[in-house]
Amino acid sequence: MQSEVKRDVDGILVAAHDLKAPLCLVRQLALSLDLAEDTAARARIQSQIVTTSERALKQIGDFTKLARLEDGLFPLEPVSVRGVCDEVYRNLEPLFRYDHRQIILKYHNRSRLAVANRELLGSVVHNLCTNALHYSNAETVSRLEISDRGNQIRIGIRDYGPSLPTKVWRKISRGGIDQPTAVAMRSGSSGLGLYFVSQFARYMHCDFGATRHHDGTSFFIDLPASRQATLF
Repeated sequence: MQSEVKRDVDGILVAAHDLKAPLCLVRQLALSLDLAEDTAARARIQSQIVTTSERALKQIGDFTKLARLEDGLFPLEPVSVRGVCDEVYRNLEPLFRYDHRQIILKYHNRSRLAVANRELLGSVVHNLCTNALHYSNAETVSRLEISDRGNQIRIGIRDYGPSLPTKVWRKISRGGIDQPTAVAMRSGSSGLGLYFVSQFARYMHCDFGATRHHDGTSFFIDLPASRQATLF
């Protein structure tokens, strides 16, 4: 019983840290506005404030979705995987470019529709791409790739951060993360984001996995391809 309580408390602390971090950054940026030397510098700071605020709002929005998964508000239906990924890419590509980083989107799939919920799938892809943003730089190119895997469609996101710790990798491989988890050696990575991805993937009956590389990690989800796709 005590171990369960401690686990719950640890999860709450991780969630609180992840929600607190962007608020602290917004405060710091707001205070630095008066120190900006010119209009261009102020514009950059204001853009960072907006971006960071939007990230915090998305995290809170994902918490709301998580709390209402059992309310029947997120039906599973045929969803255009390319449409979802296109939308996330359009929203995040300017952010990558602003930070002098690059993300590319590649399609290798012939199956177009997957059984999923468009809103939850969008959150999954957005969380993983945001994670990749933190671990990219001018010399690396993050990749968002969609491919066929038998009767499934795989969405994969490659990042170049430190290798995923074995403990977290095993949790993902054995069915997913069941609480917000701090990710050692990847302090900028959102343990809360991986928790959302895991829970939303489980709800949509998708497989969530990760492949560790010597120079980063590839996260992926495998979605059931919709038979309705044959109609098109």
